[in-house]
Amino acid sequence: MAGVLDSVNQRTQMVGKNRLELLLFRLRGRQIYGINVFKVKEVLQCPKLFSLPNSRPVVRGVAHSRGETIPIIDLSMAIGLPGIPQEELSTSFVIITEYNRKTQGFLVSGVERIMNMNWEEILPPPKGAGKDVYLTAVTKIDDKLIEIIDVEKILSEVSPLGEDVTEAVLSKSADRVPGHLPVLVVDDSSVARRQIQRCLTAIGMEVVLKNDGKQAIEHLKEITADGSRAKDHFSLIISDVEMPEMDGYTLVTKVKEDPALSDMFVMLHTSLSGVFNQAMVKKVGADDFMAKFSPDELAERVMEIIDQG
Repeated sequence: MAGVLDSVNQRTQMVGKNRLELLLFRLRGRQIYGINVFKVKEVLQCPKLFSLPNSRPVVRGVAHSRGETIPIIDLSMAIGLPGIPQEELSTSFVIITEYNRKTQGFLVSGVERIMNMNWEEILPPPKGAGKDVYLTAVTKIDDKLIEIIDVEKILSEVSPLGEDVTEAVLSKSADRVPGHLPVLVVDDSSVARRQIQRCLTAIGMEVVLKNDGKQAIEHLKEITADGSRAKDHFSLIISDVEMPEMDGYTLVTKVKEDPALSDMFVMLHTSLSGVFNQAMVKKVGADDFMAKFSPDELAERVMEIIDQG
C-alpha cells in the first residue's frame, strides 16, 4: 500500500466528473468496507501501539508516524463489532486519515485494493436500516455489497467536537442575520447536518436540509422552474463534498453552469481538509471552502457572506 497518495494529479482530474477512488478494507469477518482515498494519508502494517491513559476502549493506543503522535481507533469496536484481538495486531493494518482538521488512524484487519468509481454507483443506505447505523452509503463491486462507514458519526462519539456557537459570536448576530433568506445545507451525514443546522439556527438563520447533491440540484431546479433565480430563495448553499449519487464538486459544477443558479454563493464545507482540496475548489468554481467543523468559524463566515450579499 506504499504510495497510496502518489497519484494526486490523476485524482484531481476526476474533480467535477462525479468520480472517486475507494480504498477497500476488511474488519473482522468477510464484509468489505470502503473509504474515500482522499481521506487517506498512509496505510501501514500496524505499528507498535502505546497505551493512552484514560482513553476509551475503542482507542487502542497511540502510534508514532512521520513525526506525529496519532490515536489509533479500532474501527470494528467503533461500529459495535468485537475488536481485533491483541494477538492479531501484528498482522493488522492502520489507515492513517485526516478528518475534520485532525489526523487519526483506523485499525482494520486487512486492506484489499483501490477502486475507481462513479458517485452515481454510491447509494444511500437502505431506508429500513435505521438512524443509528454507522453507514453513510453502500455500493456493489463484483456483486459484493460494500459498506461505506459514517466516520463523522464515529468521531463525534469517540472525540466529540464542540457544537455550540460562543456567546461572543452570538452577540454579533442579533442585528445582522434576521430577515435573510434560508441557507440550503447539503450533507449525507446526519451528524454533520445536525451540527450545521444547530450552528446556523443559533445565529437566527433558517435552514433547508438535503442529503446529497442530486437532491439539492433537483430542489433548486424545481423552485426556479417558474423563472425565478436561486438567489430569490436562498442566501447561500453550504455543501459537503463526499456524498452518494452526486458529490459536492459535481453539484457546484451543475450550479455554476445553470443560468438560473449560477450567481448562487456556494461554500464547500468538508472533512476533506488538506492542500488537495484548495486546488479542487478553485477548479470547479466554488465561492468558498471551509474545513469541518468549527461552529464559530462557520457562523462568522456565514454572517460575512450575508453582509456582502
